[in-house]
Amino acid sequence: MIVPSSNTCLEPQSYRILGDREDVTMHFTRIPVTRIALDAGSDQQFDVAGMQAAAELLATADVDVIAWNGTSGSWLGPDHDRAITAAITSATGVPSTTSTLAYLQAFEEFGTRRIGLLTPYTQDVNQAVAACYAAEGICVAGERHWGLSENEAFARVRPEDLLPASRELAAARPDALVYLCTNLYGAPAVERLEADTGVPVLDSVAVTLWHCLKLAGAPLLDARWGKLLS
Repeated sequence: MIVPSSNTCLEPQSYRILGDREDVTMHFTRIPVTRIALDAGSDQQFDVAGMQAAAELLATADVDVIAWNGTSGSWLGPDHDRAITAAITSATGVPSTTSTLAYLQAFEEFGTRRIGLLTPYTQDVNQAVAACYAAEGICVAGERHWGLSENEAFARVRPEDLLPASRELAAARPDALVYLCTNLYGAPAVERLEADTGVPVLDSVAVTLWHCLKLAGAPLLDARWGKLLS
């Protein structure tokens, strides 16, 4: 997995999701990512060449799948992530995915067309996400955001802090709630929220791991991390 440098969530959370399984191992490398915004300085953090170089390091570990474990394609556009995965697989021969492409695969498999979107980002980023998803046939029926830009700060949002906004979004009965950010501790809130509202929840860390496991031919996730992913 290729990890944003300031992300402190996805590695420990991915290990928690796997639990004591011995049939899967995860390996990580980092690229410089410190800030999320709609400007050239932020966008250049996600250039294809940097992703390819990171992937080539991971490929030396003889991995079965390589993932860009970040959601930047959700506002830069899925075609940006498709270019990343094409470059990675061309350079390494290893199947690849990204968090955004994992979401699109999940939406297709589960018939998800209307979502409630919750992120730590600023409103303009959420608006860009909604536009990109609309182009893929996904309607953002409602959104909530924390208004943060510094990537390291995203992981300081507590899982319990997500619940009130999540319940508000769930009241509109979307096909799923989406916790969009791999540096957001959304996964620990999933089981409680699904039980309380009946609305499926798709957390970025869990969805990315789910797609990696599918590509590797490994079993899926425990239902407590999202009933759709089990």
